[in-house]
Amino acid sequence: MAGHSKWANIRHRKAAVDARRGKLFTRLAREITIAARLGGGDPEANPRLRLAIENARAANMPMENIRRAIQRGTGELQSEGGQLEEVLYEGYAPFGVALLIEVVTDNRNRTVSQLRSTLTRLGGSLGETGSVLWNFERRGVLYVEAAAVSEEQMLEYALEAGAEDVVQSEGEYIVYCAPSALAQCQRFFLQQGLHVREAKLEWAPKSSVRIEQREQAERLLKFLEAIEELDDVQNVYSNFEMDDALLESLQHA
Repeated sequence: MAGHSKWANIRHRKAAVDARRGKLFTRLAREITIAARLGGGDPEANPRLRLAIENARAANMPMENIRRAIQRGTGELQSEGGQLEEVLYEGYAPFGVALLIEVVTDNRNRTVSQLRSTLTRLGGSLGETGSVLWNFERRGVLYVEAAAVSEEQMLEYALEAGAEDVVQSEGEYIVYCAPSALAQCQRFFLQQGLHVREAKLEWAPKSSVRIEQREQAERLLKFLEAIEELDDVQNVYSNFEMDDALLESLQHA
């Protein structure tokens, strides 16, 4: 599996740690609020909201938090600060690695200023609109716990659900599908009694930059972690690739 995919899986595991649960819940709540604002507060009539609620429940987010996030989106509950909006920024990490950075913010000027200064300080840069987006495509991704289902059965489920590919990785299956099939795949897996840790739309690179030197890999991963920790950042996508062995060695260093 490409290094950036394995890195994404490591990030998901880290996000489940209690020390980062506040950041995780904030990200989930923002997605619920945006979904409710754009498509209404009824999850049965709003597939994006239904998906966001399922992800929040899988992360053990309290139902009261989910309810308040929906109400902020529908306007029933006053939001702190201004109205939240989604913005996609493009840029570069060190070594020519391309970046897509999804943010949710109530102050675009504040966010872009913080983002630009952080990228510059760490050896990256913010790009113009369209500078790297051409090298990415949208796809649906589901992270499914592997303990309850064999690989053969999972492949059958994925085919029946309308998914395109399945990869097994450290205790779970990563299922890829077309963006339009994400909600139906999630619902199908849940109906089979499987635990879907998260289902989301991601940006997948069409071509990648290979990182082979340990010093470069270490610097790049620290760079990505720093960007992900910024308050308004929801998701960071990149097109780096490195051997799993190199990535593993950095995790245990």
